[in-house]
Amino acid sequence: MNVYVCIDDTDSLDSRGTGELADLLAREVEKRNWGFCSSVTRHQLYVHPDIPYTSHNSSMCFTTRLEEGKLDSLRDYAARFLAEESAAGSDPGLCIATDESLSAPDPLIEFGIRAKQSVITMQEAYDLADRLGIHLSCHGGTGQGIIGALAGVGLRLGGNDGRMRGSLSLPSENGTTTVADILSHAGVDEVRTMDGCALGETERVRLVDKVKTVLRGGKMVLLVVPDGDGSEVGGWKNCTRQQLKSY
Repeated sequence: MNVYVCIDDTDSLDSRGTGELADLLAREVEKRNWGFCSSVTRHQLYVHPDIPYTSHNSSMCFTTRLEEGKLDSLRDYAARFLAEESAAGSDPGLCIATDESLSAPDPLIEFGIRAKQSVITMQEAYDLADRLGIHLSCHGGTGQGIIGALAGVGLRLGGNDGRMRGSLSLPSENGTTTVADILSHAGVDEVRTMDGCALGETERVRLVDKVKTVLRGGKMVLLVVPDGDGSEVGGWKNCTRQQLKSY
């Protein structure tokens, strides 16, 4: 079965980040031969004085093609993992959703979008998870992280939010490469402009900053902008971390 796993609010300013814990959890799922896991996506949520968060208020989500009969094992292990590995003083939350619970996805996707725009209560999150049959649990502190964990699954499910954790290492010549070479990397499905236009394979892209992809249309997309540095190679350059800040 396809399963979505999302965690939130596991860290402190001087601890390992939630993204690192999500990576470790996904690796453990594969190590135990429970299933194959996707890349982790980071989902930016609403930043507001009424919402406690460590630095950026973002949740981390991955999907796994889980072997039959391993759902309970995943839930139990993830719960122990968060209780043991989350930073002191954090408010970790865990969300695990299966295909069956996502047969009517609109309410969950809408919840995720709303979590990017407004303050949501824990009770609202629990009520929706209960209605949809989604596992939602807290593992320390106030448990406030359940809101972001549920929202992260909704945003990942919607397929148009979040950026992939980590950066890509792409081959280049003097810092530039072609779209065809970029697409040869397993971590890139498409190269598109910020307004959604797909680039042809012969177009050239200058690689700047850390090269990161975002989730668009359920695909891993490298976003680019016109290269206005005046260089002769011309064409495009990948978006910087600052330009991708809202993803």
